[in-house]
Amino acid sequence: MPTIWSDLLHLFFPKLCITCKCPLIHEEEHICLTCLCDLPQTNFWEENDNPVAQLFTGKVDVVNASAVYFYEKGSKVQQIVHLFKYHDNKKLAYIFGRHMALAVQSCTAYQSVEILIPVPLHAKKERKRGYNQSEWLCRGIASVWERRPVITNALTRISASKTQTNKSIYDRWLNVHEIFTLQNKQVLEGKHILLVDDVITSGSTLLACAEILITVPDVRISVLTLAAS
Repeated sequence: MPTIWSDLLHLFFPKLCITCKCPLIHEEEHICLTCLCDLPQTNFWEENDNPVAQLFTGKVDVVNASAVYFYEKGSKVQQIVHLFKYHDNKKLAYIFGRHMALAVQSCTAYQSVEILIPVPLHAKKERKRGYNQSEWLCRGIASVWERRPVITNALTRISASKTQTNKSIYDRWLNVHEIFTLQNKQVLEGKHILLVDDVITSGSTLLACAEILITVPDVRISVLTLAAS
């Protein structure tokens, strides 16, 4: 009976794709398969010296750094990021975390990841938004990569940064320099950590996180974002 009512409800009030607004079919969640396949993948994880990895070169040694999709203004990827970042849709972030995991799971560098750490929000901003979108990306990844815990109490943001928009690369780095701190370092010792965020542009925020994490004894760091701008 619940299935019949569900089918009737879907008939009169169909769930629509978030990008093309076409009705979703069974097993499609939020986005239709056509739009999902149309999202521009970077395949950066197949290149050791890809544009995302280059942002860390000479600054912090990383095992791998990449992004799954290209991010452009007005694109479907931007629309997706804005929906889960600013419109209270953490389930969408979770789903795209799963897509991230599936996209890069054949990459040898990521197969040895042991811990997932989201880039933290300042506590005030997280309370206002209700959640950290990067944490929900992590939770989506963890649902595909079993036995990789999501650790949210090791890396914390101790002060809020100003907007990065219209800042130079150096000013972006200054804006986030020394705004993160570490707790429970012993949990991270000797581990391969995956640092996760939604979009990477200059890399300043992720670099600031990596600079703190690299102080943990015998730690290895990889970076993965949903998109690269």
